[in-house]
Amino acid sequence: MGGGSSYDGRSGQPTRILIINPNSSQEMTKGMLAAVEKMSLGDAIRVSSYTAPDPAPASINNGEDIEASDKVVFADADAGKMRLDEYDAAIVACYSVHTLVTKLPHLSPQLAVTGIFEASITTAQLLLRPHSSEKWGIVTTGKFWEDHLSAGVKSFLGLDKEGPNSSNFAGVFSTGLDAGDFHNVPQEEVDAKLRDATRRLLQPGDVKCIVMGCAGMAGLEDIIRSTARDILGPEAAEKLYVVDGVKAGVLQVEQMVRSKQYFT
Repeated sequence: MGGGSSYDGRSGQPTRILIINPNSSQEMTKGMLAAVEKMSLGDAIRVSSYTAPDPAPASINNGEDIEASDKVVFADADAGKMRLDEYDAAIVACYSVHTLVTKLPHLSPQLAVTGIFEASITTAQLLLRPHSSEKWGIVTTGKFWEDHLSAGVKSFLGLDKEGPNSSNFAGVFSTGLDAGDFHNVPQEEVDAKLRDATRRLLQPGDVKCIVMGCAGMAGLEDIIRSTARDILGPEAAEKLYVVDGVKAGVLQVEQMVRSKQYFT
C-alpha cells in the first residue's frame, strides 16, 4: 500500500508506517486499512497494522477502556512484539487523548508518533482560512467523549483548561453510539444518529470542516456530506471538508518523518 513521490531518505526506501489499533476489533482495523487504501498512496509509503489482542477492549468507550488498552499495547511494544524498530512512524488509531501517543516515543525515539485525534486537529486547522471566523468541529460516538475531547483540544492547542475554547473550534457532538456499533448496529440507525449529530454541529453556521471523531467511522463521509447538503445546500456542502483521522494521521506522520530529516 502506498503512493506519492516523496521518500524518507534511506536510499529511496518507502516510509514505513504502523497503524496501531489499541482495541481488539479486527473489523475496525480492516475498516481503517480500507480507508487508507483509497488514498492511492503508491510506493513511497508502506502501511502495516497492529490490532491489540485480548484482553484489550473491543471498543474504547471511556477512560477505563483507554487505560486497559494502553496496558495491553504497551506491554506488547515493550516486549518487542510490535517490532517498532522496523518502522519510521506509528499512528495510534483511537480517537481520544490516548496515553500511548506520549509513551511510545520513549520506547523508540526514532519513531514519528501521532494519534488520529492530534492529527485531525492539525489537519482541520490547516484547512480553515488563516485569521478567519471559519470553524471546525467533531462528530463522535458516546457522551463521554464530549468533555474528554473538548478538554483534549484545549490541551493540544496549549489553552488554559478552565478558559474558553479556540474561537475556531465549534465543539464536540455525540451520536450516542459506541465505536463498535458502527459495525454491529443496523445501518439505518447508524445513519440516523450520525445525521443528527452532524445537523447539530452545522446549524449554528460557519463550520467549514467536520472531523469524524472515531476510527470506526471510516468510510462514512458520504452520510456527513449528504446531511450537509440538506442544511447548507449543494454548493456549500461540496466545499465542506470531512476529515478522517486515520488518513490525516498517515499524511501527518509522513511529514513528521521528513521534517525530522530536514530540521535536525
